[in-house]
Amino acid sequence: MAEGYAKKFTDYKIFSAGTQKSYVNKKAIRVMAEDGIDISSHTSKTISDLKDKNFFKVFTLCSDADSECPLVFNGLTTHVGFQDPPTLTKSLKDEDEQLKIYREVRDQIKKFILNIEEYI
Repeated sequence: MAEGYAKKFTDYKIFSAGTQKSYVNKKAIRVMAEDGIDISSHTSKTISDLKDKNFFKVFTLCSDADSECPLVFNGLTTHVGFQDPPTLTKSLKDEDEQLKIYREVRDQIKKFILNIEEYI
């Protein structure tokens, strides 16, 4: 979600990655589409996939990323923790309740991206 918003609202070259390959979550795709952002063509990348990039700033966003992500960016990292919707919703059976959580996190991420200059 952050990559989708960053590409729409900033001029920065943005890459999104995790500690392991996964998939772009269908519920994230859905709630982003509700806000006019298509992330359906995004792909899962790992930090290792981006090792040849020269970053001037790195943000870790998931709530556990601060402790889980390796410190490979030589002090360029700022942690801004957001809850992980798949983790928050895994015990919920009601899709509307799941989507409500995805929307809440989406909106928090959007607010962060719209104010990203404060962190750079």
